[in-house]
Amino acid sequence: MTIFSQILNVVSLIPKGKITTYGEISRFLNLNNPRIVGFALHTNTDPVKYRCHRVVKKDGVLASGYVFGGEKVQKRKLEQEGIKFKSGKVDIEKYLFKLSDK
Repeated sequence: MTIFSQILNVVSLIPKGKITTYGEISRFLNLNNPRIVGFALHTNTDPVKYRCHRVVKKDGVLASGYVFGGEKVQKRKLEQEGIKFKSGKVDIEKYLFKLSDK
């Protein structure tokens, strides 16, 4: 299994109404650079199976390069799942899905 496939599989574990970060996925898979996660998400061809809108930056900021429509679409999808924003960011403490607990 390629590292990109592993990343997408981890993304599929994030439940509705939760988010995780590029760094959290990177640490979980023992990668040395969270940007690899971003590169992998840009190869996603199935946004229903691999809900990459649930991955945000470490400070809760959305990715401007969200591959399925940009930041506004990503925000709308998260809000539809019940995620609230504070000062334009996801409240990490409230919504973080910690992969290390899995």
